[in-house]
Amino acid sequence: MILTTTNNIEDHKIVDYLGIVTGVAIIKQNIFKNDISETLNKAKEQAFQNLHNNAAKLKANAVVGILVDVELLDQRYKIVVSVTGTAVKVN
Repeated sequence: MILTTTNNIEDHKIVDYLGIVTGVAIIKQNIFKNDISETLNKAKEQAFQNLHNNAAKLKANAVVGILVDVELLDQRYKIVVSVTGTAVKVN
């Protein structure tokens, strides 16, 4: 599956728009670890996998216009990553 932040894919034509899809991951940061980047990368990978799975349920073979949002919930030591895009069929 092609995942891209652009609204189109070079050398491919969008033949069907299937809807907006999201992927969200919430991971608790270990407060005894200083490496927040490891936790952030884990959350990002989970969110993209969820996006991929949700697009596959719509029989998409690509997701365009992807936006990534990261939120840190300090009071709960949680990282929230939300990924949103448009599921499409391309040829």
